[in-house]
Amino acid sequence: MDPLPVVLGVGGGIAAYKAAELARALIERGCAVETVMTAAAQEFVQPLTFAALTGRKVITSMFGARSADEVLASSVEHIAVAQRNRLLVVAPATAHLLAQFAHGLAGDFLSTLYLAFQGAVVVCPAMNTAMWDHPATQDNLATLRRRGVLVVEPEAGSLACGTVGVGRLADPQRIASFVLRALSSRDDLSGETVLVTAGPTR
Repeated sequence: MDPLPVVLGVGGGIAAYKAAELARALIERGCAVETVMTAAAQEFVQPLTFAALTGRKVITSMFGARSADEVLASSVEHIAVAQRNRLLVVAPATAHLLAQFAHGLAGDFLSTLYLAFQGAVVVCPAMNTAMWDHPATQDNLATLRRRGVLVVEPEAGSLACGTVGVGRLADPQRIASFVLRALSSRDDLSGETVLVTAGPTR
């Protein structure tokens, strides 16, 4: 069976390092992973990490990448990426990214890709509890859910800021399993919110 084409969007939160584990988990489940990193994400993890894991170039800016796929009619990179992938998973999805997506603000490659993407979209929020609970964040999530975006809820636990609460990125192995389910049954999952319960952590 051909690999399932998935694009992984990495946002600029401390949980960005867990996106590398997610990339590996997706590949182990038969996905071909293409990675897009925001500028902020690159402050936490180097693009070389994802290039080594996936064996593919990492898109890091709107104007620094060019498509090499001559089969696609479009030569515009974000359109080409949208055309060749079946699912977009964003992890971690920061409060900033959620706001960009909800309001249609296309200020970088990832937010522009989101607007052009016609396949399934999964967002995996990760942030401080106060930011997660803020009405603006919840309103943005509600908007995305109404549009059919799948939301993998963050977990409760110890956060990078030193507090304990809801906001930790869901376990990458569980996110990867959900992505496979979304690929096989997109219509059944459209508009759902997904609560991923955490098992033991290391």
